[in-house]
Order: sequence, then C-alpha cells, then structure tokens
Amino acid sequence: MDNFNREEQLRQLHEKRKQTTKIKVEAAIKRLTKISKAINFNSVAEEAGVSKATLYNHPELKERIKFLRNQQEKAFEDSRIKRDESNQNAIIASLKRKIEKLEKRKKELEEENKRLRERENEKLTDYFSKL
Repeated sequence: MDNFNREEQLRQLHEKRKQTTKIKVEAAIKRLTKISKAINFNSVAEEAGVSKATLYNHPELKERIKFLRNQQEKAFEDSRIKRDESNQNAIIASLKRKIEKLEKRKKELEEENKRLRERENEKLTDYFSKL
C-alpha cells in the first residue's frame, strides 16, 4: 500500500481551498467593477459567497480590496470636484446674466428719472415765468 500522509493531504486540501477562494474573490471583484458597485469587504464577501473573515485572513486579498476601495474613493472625490466645478460655472453664468439684467434695469430707471426731472423743471420754469 501507498503511504497515506494525512498531513500532506490536508496541506494540499488547504492550498486548493485557498486557490478556489482567491478565484471566487477575483471573479466577484470583476463583477462588481463591471456593474460599477462599491468595492469593500462587505460587498466582495457577499458577491463571492465567502465570509469577511476569510478576506481579512488572506493578506493578498485584503490588500487588493483595500487598494481598490481607496482607488474608488479617490475617483468619487475627483468626480465630485468636477461636478462642483461645473456647478460653480453654472452658478457664475447665472449670476452674470442676473447682473446684466439688473444693470439694464438700472439704466432704464436712470433715464426715466432724468426725463421726469426735466419735465418737473419745465413745469417749475413755466410756473415761475407766469408769476
């Protein structure tokens, strides 16, 4: 009979499970990335069908998830900054239009005021000339 080495067999089984877990997690990360979902320990564990503890116990998976999570957060911040900038540009354009309207209205009122003063001066001149 062949020598049955339980320890070696357990080691091989453990390595096989480790590889299977790694494959499942990588596939889950690809699916999450494809559908633009957040990559974090909860979402990856749920998508891969493994526990969070499993992810934390595999240093290479743990580091990969941390890296991807930070990368997504940075991308989100960058897009938020771009949105804020475009929003600010829209606000600036709106305020410029409002200023132009107000300046036009101010000019109209100044002209009306000038006409009314001239008319009043004419009436006063007529009144005093009759005296």
